[in-house]
Amino acid sequence: MLVVSSNMNRSSAHYVSKAYANVAKDVAGPRELEARLLLKAAAKLRAVHDAWCEKPPGLADAVLYNRRLWIVFIDAVMRDDNKLPVAIRQNILNLGLFVMGETFSLMTRPRPEHLANLIRINRAIAAGLRGRSYKEQPQRTARLTPLSASAMVA
Repeated sequence: MLVVSSNMNRSSAHYVSKAYANVAKDVAGPRELEARLLLKAAAKLRAVHDAWCEKPPGLADAVLYNRRLWIVFIDAVMRDDNKLPVAIRQNILNLGLFVMGETFSLMTRPRPEHLANLIRINRAIAAGLRGRSYKEQPQRTARLTPLSASAMVA
């Protein structure tokens, strides 16, 4: 079993997982929820990227939101009761580990290239969840804020 370590304590991770489960009931479906949350994370990261300076405003918040979201995804694909095919679960886990590596790089040596990687990954996964190609996905997503999603990752 692969263990992903983070600075997030167990109660925070539990809160995020529980909030995710509660929100999933209130929207069209889990795939749409996941797509919207990924796009919200991408929008936060894009806002930081577009306003890049030596100490970009909002970087910590955007990175924390994205990290928490990906911890939920990693946790979900590592569960024995996950019904996704093993190959897809492994691919999501590999992406999650890459996301965590980019997150660590952003926290230790912030560079806009790391943000760009995270934005591309989030948008591509969101597009796939919605049954679209990445190129069909809207590039500006600042308005995508699901009704209950703000409660998911605070």
